[in-house]
Amino acid sequence: MKRLEKAKRIAQQLESLYPVIPIPLDHSNPFELLVAVLMSAQTTDLKVNEVTPALFAKADNPRDMANLPVDVILNDIRQVGLAPTKAKNISRLSEMLIQLHGGSVPNSFEELEALPGVGHKTASVVMSQAFGVPAFPVDTHIHRLAARWGLSDGSNVTKTERDLKAVFPREKWNDLHLQIIFFGREYCPARYHDLTKCPICSWSATKKRIREEARR
Repeated sequence: MKRLEKAKRIAQQLESLYPVIPIPLDHSNPFELLVAVLMSAQTTDLKVNEVTPALFAKADNPRDMANLPVDVILNDIRQVGLAPTKAKNISRLSEMLIQLHGGSVPNSFEELEALPGVGHKTASVVMSQAFGVPAFPVDTHIHRLAARWGLSDGSNVTKTERDLKAVFPREKWNDLHLQIIFFGREYCPARYHDLTKCPICSWSATKKRIREEARR
C-alpha cells in the first residue's frame, strides 16, 4: 500500500475513533497554554494538569508571572521533571513577553522559539491550539507510530514531521496531531505491544516491522 493511501485510511480510522478531540493540557488563554506545554517536557500531561491550577491562580498572564519570585513558581511546579530549569524559563519568558510583545503571546514560530525553554514542538502546539495555525508537533507517541505505520523511517523527529506533513492534508494536521497522541496512549504503547492485534498497526506495519517489535 502506498503511503498516501495508507495515510488516508489511517486518518479515516482516527476520525472514527476520535470524532471529538479533547485538549490534553488544561488552559484558559494562550499564555497558560504556553506555560503548560513548556512544563510538559519529560512530564505527563496529567501531572502538568495537577500542578498548573495553583500556579495559574497566582498568575495567569505574563505580568503577574514576571512578578512572582522564581522560588514561588518552583514550589508550585516542583513535581514536574526539570522543575528548577522550567521555573527559571517561565519567569524569564514572562519578562520577555512584556518587553518584546506587549504582554501577549506572539503568533509566529520564530518569535515563540526565541523564548527561553520554547523549542519547535512547543511552538507548534501553541500555534495550532492557541491560534489555529496548521502545524504537526511531533512528540514521542507520534514519532513512534509514524515509524510503526511506515509513514516515516524513525530517524529523527524533524524528518517525521516533514514526512507526515507530506502525506496528510494541511487542514487535518492539527486534529491528527492530537488523534495520533490519543491513539498511541490508548491502543499503541511503546512496550509489550502486539502489532498484529493493533487496530492500525495490524494492517499498516510491514512484516519486517512486526517481527522486529515481537523480538523486543
